[in-house]
Amino acid sequence: MKDDIKEVLFTEEQIAEIVKKIGTEISRDYYGKNPLIISVLKGSFIFMADLVRQITIPCSVDFMSISSYGKGMKTSGEVKINKDLDSKIEGRDVIVVEDILDSGLTLSYILDMFRARGPKSIALCALLDKPERRKIPVKTDYSGFTIPDEFVVGYGLDYAEKYRNLPYIGVLKPEVYSGK
Repeated sequence: MKDDIKEVLFTEEQIAEIVKKIGTEISRDYYGKNPLIISVLKGSFIFMADLVRQITIPCSVDFMSISSYGKGMKTSGEVKINKDLDSKIEGRDVIVVEDILDSGLTLSYILDMFRARGPKSIALCALLDKPERRKIPVKTDYSGFTIPDEFVVGYGLDYAEKYRNLPYIGVLKPEVYSGK
């Protein structure tokens, strides 16, 4: 797997530092509350696990599984809900945790769907932000790193269900996904 990586963008240590910073910000902003933290599976599961361990206030967790990429490297624009939430979010402070914000299509869909369910508040936390790819304006409340328009894997992010287990975030060599 390591041979498929063109360059490491963020090391394990850099990721741990930014996750701690975000956890501290959430703990401060939601002090006295019990936010529901929602992981959008599969890509954000590692980030969310590390993030909730950095949050020092009571919180609950839930998971939603969606697909919009299939086995490709670009979003299809169509969102399919594979697993909906187990929790009711009406009247709750909700923080949606996502691995990467790129086109905004999928996250816009999810946020609109959640707003219709009547939460007290809703915030978006994304580890990676790829603004060059944005098609729909979506703003993060908590963000880790801004990245260039490269295909990245590792730390939960995948290509065709591979590379999620890399402890760092790296740029995938184009020949891996282009078939050349």
